[in-house]
Amino acid sequence: MKTIRLQISDETLRDGEQQVGIFFERETKQKLAHLIAQTGVHQIALMPAIHATEEHLVKALIQEGLGHQVAASTMMMRQLLDQAKACGVRQIILFHAVSDRLLFLRDAGMRHHPYYHTKTIDEKIPPSVINLIRHNMLETVLKHLRYAAGLGLKICFAAEDASRADFDFLVQAICTFKPYLEGFLLCDTVGTLTPEKTYVWIHDLLEYTDQAPLSVHFHNDMGLALENTIQAVCAGASGISGTFGGIGERAGNVALEQVLNGLRLRFGWEVAGINYDALSHVTDYLDQLGVRANLPYSKQALRCETGIHVNSLLRDRASYSIFPYAEPEIWFGKCSGASNFQYLFEHHLQQPLTREQYERLRSTIKILSIQEKRSFSLAEVLEMLNQGLLEAELSVNPEGD
Repeated sequence: MKTIRLQISDETLRDGEQQVGIFFERETKQKLAHLIAQTGVHQIALMPAIHATEEHLVKALIQEGLGHQVAASTMMMRQLLDQAKACGVRQIILFHAVSDRLLFLRDAGMRHHPYYHTKTIDEKIPPSVINLIRHNMLETVLKHLRYAAGLGLKICFAAEDASRADFDFLVQAICTFKPYLEGFLLCDTVGTLTPEKTYVWIHDLLEYTDQAPLSVHFHNDMGLALENTIQAVCAGASGISGTFGGIGERAGNVALEQVLNGLRLRFGWEVAGINYDALSHVTDYLDQLGVRANLPYSKQALRCETGIHVNSLLRDRASYSIFPYAEPEIWFGKCSGASNFQYLFEHHLQQPLTREQYERLRSTIKILSIQEKRSFSLAEVLEMLNQGLLEAELSVNPEGD
């Protein structure tokens, strides 16, 4: 066996729990975190901004001795960076979109522009506009990288939708951010890569970025995440990110135990620091819980709950849905945002509400989801609205706990 060095980042408790139908109680997440830590992975990602319960969990895990492994996935907001620091984490995964498709949807100027606010990237957007949104992204990320560095945090940047980004712009982003980073995480957010393309893509990116520390985070929408990840490692990627069991939104993520064992059996490569005997302890526990990834191309793989994703789907169906023959199925739960209710009332019911009402409904559904330890289908939410249950909750506790 040959020992290789590879940064292993676990997303089971963050991205994994975004799979509709999965809800880990706090005690379960704590046990999973310790089982995962025993495998020797370098990062265990959680997102304290999701809810106060997640913030408390992060603090507890650090107090229990996992501070060298716990990382806070963090959006581009200073108060969230402060929150991560206050939790006691030493490392963060700061994420932002890098593809023109998602940048155009999320750029503040475009969202409020009288002409462009209803457009998508497919509608002949002028090069000057594309250059502007790319410039805005670089400036925004740089500002937050400097702030996070000033807090003394180790930073990994997760480039959302990197596989659909312009190659030259992606190279520019990697080279611009590299001085602040421990690693640059390339995300195949909607699972569009193929093994052949992956090898060439990683090889060329490494060449044009002077061998920057590039890790990969691949989704399994087309059932190719495992081979894509292996090809990325063969091409020189310095790290991989995934979940145990391959759980995660839609058809899930690459399964870490499959990558690690696959490299070992196929090439005779063992990753330094990994306890291979402990890998099955995590997957066995998930099996006991009845937790499994959705199959690619299944009806369940069309379900979407995460608020930031639904927000993009409101304007551009291709943002998070790559199959033209199947309509995304919006669900509601712990990971939902106000956009889930905006989607319900504006696309399904054609009865727009105010932003404040959407936010209040979002807060309420999070409470109900945590109380009942589940997510809710669109039909279930409609029934709750018809029965006045959501309104009743709003009158009791409009702002959450």
